[in-house]
Amino acid sequence: MRLDLGAGPVERWGGSTQNSSMTTPLRLGIIGTGFIADVIAHALRGTTEVTLNAVASRRVETASAFALRHGSVPVLESWESLLESGTVDAVYVATPTSVREPICLAAAAKGLAVLADKPFLNRDSLQRITQACTQAGVAFLDGTHFTHHPRTQAVREALPLKTGPLQGLRTSFFFPALDRNNIRLQPDKEPTGAIGDMAWYSMRAVVEYSGSDAPVAECRSWAQRDAVTGGWIRGTGFVRLSDGFTATWDAGYTVGACLMDLDLMGTQGVISMDDFVLDWEGGFGSPDTTLPVGFTHRFGMANPATWVRTETPSPQRQSTRMLEAFARLARNPRGPEVAQSIRRSLRTQELVDAVVASLHD
Repeated sequence: MRLDLGAGPVERWGGSTQNSSMTTPLRLGIIGTGFIADVIAHALRGTTEVTLNAVASRRVETASAFALRHGSVPVLESWESLLESGTVDAVYVATPTSVREPICLAAAAKGLAVLADKPFLNRDSLQRITQACTQAGVAFLDGTHFTHHPRTQAVREALPLKTGPLQGLRTSFFFPALDRNNIRLQPDKEPTGAIGDMAWYSMRAVVEYSGSDAPVAECRSWAQRDAVTGGWIRGTGFVRLSDGFTATWDAGYTVGACLMDLDLMGTQGVISMDDFVLDWEGGFGSPDTTLPVGFTHRFGMANPATWVRTETPSPQRQSTRMLEAFARLARNPRGPEVAQSIRRSLRTQELVDAVVASLHD
């Protein structure tokens, strides 16, 4: 049985959809052509507000193949060439974490809005990036997709009534990815491995749903390294904030199935999801419309027959909605939404840093 669906009543959230009066598309250049860049290029097909205008990668042949898959866009021989081309208004930086900061800084210096994949080397590195964007008067957004799905806002609105005061959360995010040729397992490219890549989402859930800016009072974590590459491939841990909010998390590449579980626990009940990172309905390459996106409210000593399911439909994929949100930020780079987005990014990286600092093998 799928946890979220249960057998009880089904509600439908009536949240608003995103609208924009943008007439001139944001011209985007993609730097890096790995899996996640492919996802973003595909998401561009769902909007007219952002267009793919150029691509660059470490290998021209890889960039050329990527460009052919996504409309035969111009290929630049280096990220420097792309920034100098004058053909883009913004960049999506989908490079390995180890080289992300200098590219973001250079893009901001050129007056280009920056959408950067996560994680970052550490909070100090991210702060240098966001300060450079702020000083240059350009927008910054990190590449966390799920925050842009209407479900996230629907859950925030539901928490006071359905859970009461939130005490903590627990997350589990795994997918099988033990190919040692993948950069995720190579510490020189991804220094924090599965922790930065996967536990980022667990920490982002804390940011999005707890509403707490309290300092970390206690953090205990353990991680497993790959025997050959030395990269972190699995981790588990506990975080307690000074106001008493707690988060337990498990993440990595070693489980032979995709797990994306989130429980938000309060005094009156629990809100649960089993697809909190990439919704089953549209977050993957092949959407499954038989699994409407939403969340489940569990309460009392009830059995699954009385759990209440709330559906939160979206006409667009969350990755497409993220791109449209980025376009709005780029149009008003000194607006409050940019500052709020930056604060959420910094807080997430701060929590990731606390987890990394507490790790032991």
